Amino acid sequence: MQTTIEETEKYKVKLSIEVPPEEYKKDVDKAYRAVAQAVRIPGFRKGKAPRQIIDTQIGREAVIEQFLRDSLYTYYMEAVREHDLAPITDPEIDVDIDEVDFDKPLGFTAEVEIRPRLQLEGYKGLRVERPDADITDEEVDVYVDRLRDRFAELEAVEHPATAGDFVVIDLRCTAGGEEVAEATQADFLYEVGTGLLEPKLDEELMSKRGGDIVKFDIELPESFGERSGQEVSFSVLVKDVKSKRLPDADDAFAKTASEFDTLDELKSDLREKLGEAKGREVDAVVRERTVSAVVELVDVELPERLVEEETERRVQTAIERYERLGVTLEAALDQQGWDEAQFRADARDHATRAIKADLALESVAKQEELEVSAEDLAAEVNSLAQALGRDAKSTVKALNEAGQMTSLASDIIRAKALDLLVENAEIVPETSESEDQGAEG
Repeated sequence: MQTTIEETEKYKVKLSIEVPPEEYKKDVDKAYRAVAQAVRIPGFRKGKAPRQIIDTQIGREAVIEQFLRDSLYTYYMEAVREHDLAPITDPEIDVDIDEVDFDKPLGFTAEVEIRPRLQLEGYKGLRVERPDADITDEEVDVYVDRLRDRFAELEAVEHPATAGDFVVIDLRCTAGGEEVAEATQADFLYEVGTGLLEPKLDEELMSKRGGDIVKFDIELPESFGERSGQEVSFSVLVKDVKSKRLPDADDAFAKTASEFDTLDELKSDLREKLGEAKGREVDAVVRERTVSAVVELVDVELPERLVEEETERRVQTAIERYERLGVTLEAALDQQGWDEAQFRADARDHATRAIKADLALESVAKQEELEVSAEDLAAEVNSLAQALGRDAKSTVKALNEAGQMTSLASDIIRAKALDLLVENAEIVPETSESEDQGAEG
């Protein structure tokens, strides 16, 4: 098969493809078999009519149409791979059916919009700041306090309820004089200040003691489903006020909360585990900053279609995520003080950055001749299968059916390119100025 390529406009190319008859003979045979299987010709079993009969009874035009429908895209994709193109649209294929002769070369053109290909320079030696991964005594103490909180006991107190205290309450809700069962509960243990039921409840419980009764009217929130928005009255009897009593941070606590005999041993173990976790977080930050650094090297005008499609994909992903949480996109944006125009603009900015990052990593991979091995794919498939709780074979089948195996290979090659960038980067300690800028951003 012979192919030539010409750029018709920016990021749009025309492929001229010519396939010799000896190369497409087997596809013509398949086309004849498909036509023979699809029709019934008297005197012949289905699918067994010879070519001459099909040509005279059905017409060669039907075979040519079947052949082009089944095979043309395959030849186009061979040309795409030959020229290492990354199409972002379906091709506009032009072929003159009247000129198709199975004894002559098949010629056609395909015009398609493609992703840019970069020739990146200066990607080695990127300067990247690495945050401090040391674990402080304060961080260990915070985690010890979290452990103490898990083993805390509630004890009755005399002081009025404040945020963080627990109250035992009888909660009664009525609407029009009738009890609302789903909002009524006796001996309910509730933490003041959490706002888990209704902010007005927390407000009313503050400074209350055992024996106090509070009453208030509200509209039920969305969490009450069909009753949301209904005007109801609450009557709350405060039966008890309790506070957490944390165990002392000593050797006895260490024995209770862990397999260690002393608090020092527990802290030492926590320091090691926190260090490992923080190390992974810091490594992730370094990788992200390396991506940001290499994106700065990308100076290219992206195809509008590419940016629009990636932006829309991100918008739809966000909508689906909110829907799973039972929230509309509009409601979620309202909570953040955003409107849809701001949200889409932000999605577009992130889409543009993501595309530039992919293009940069693809360029590095190509220039460094990085490849994806069968072992790489198998390892990634196994990891994905474990995450999904499936076996590798069914995962491979699902990926192939969804056409995602190529995408998976692309992810692997980009990860390898990023590994190379990190390995060759100039990693320097993060400065306090950088930390301040990061906090402001």
